Amino acid sequence: MRIKTILVSQPKPQTEKSPYFDLAEKYNLKIDFRPFIQVEGVSTKEFRQERINILDHTAVIFTSRTAIDHFFRVCEELRITVPDDMKYFCISESTAFYLQKYIVYRKRKIFFGEKRFEELMDIIVKHKSEKFLIPLSDIHKQSIPALLDKSKIKYTKAILYRTVSSDLSDLADVNYDILAFYSPSGIASLLQNFPDFEQNNTIIAAFGPATSKAVNDAKLRLDIQAPMPQAPSMTMALDQFIKKFNKDNKDK
Repeated sequence: MRIKTILVSQPKPQTEKSPYFDLAEKYNLKIDFRPFIQVEGVSTKEFRQERINILDHTAVIFTSRTAIDHFFRVCEELRITVPDDMKYFCISESTAFYLQKYIVYRKRKIFFGEKRFEELMDIIVKHKSEKFLIPLSDIHKQSIPALLDKSKIKYTKAILYRTVSSDLSDLADVNYDILAFYSPSGIASLLQNFPDFEQNNTIIAAFGPATSKAVNDAKLRLDIQAPMPQAPSMTMALDQFIKKFNKDNKDK
């Protein structure tokens, strides 16, 4: 018995240099990619119910490109003209550059961190006098508002998009040797789409402590956990597991 198939609950990588493709070649695997969750924007009616006036704010904090898309979508739908002196604080440089899709980048006040919100906080704290708006998903890291509260930052949390389960009915079943998950929402989607799912010999891999907890909470067996000291990425964890599994089951 050998591992032959993997379903990754994420979109297919856009680059041919993905380590997933290297993994498939190395072990002669069939790897399918399918997002178990998708993002949908809240309607303007729902946003109005939040009673948030965007123009009451002097700065916006962006934690992702998705947040940027939905911020400007809502502004367009509500016919709000974002003032030129609005300041933007972005989680990373690549996120900041994405703003070019909506604004003239070089003429705006844009700040960005390295990659982690804690690093961006160092910059935000230096601009405490601003009134911040932070667009988020209905499911977001609670550490973000906690850090803002701790530093006594004046901010408004705006839920502009939500994470929902994808319709996976066309899969018919999830008959793969390994299922790889990257978020608790992916586990919720699995159980929503396949309420009678029985794990049996299916191997479940989870990335991140929250995803691992969701697997355990769902009374499923967690077989592969990442990141770990010896496997900082999902593909490295899969590689190590498959190598051992195939060796142990070579003669079975």
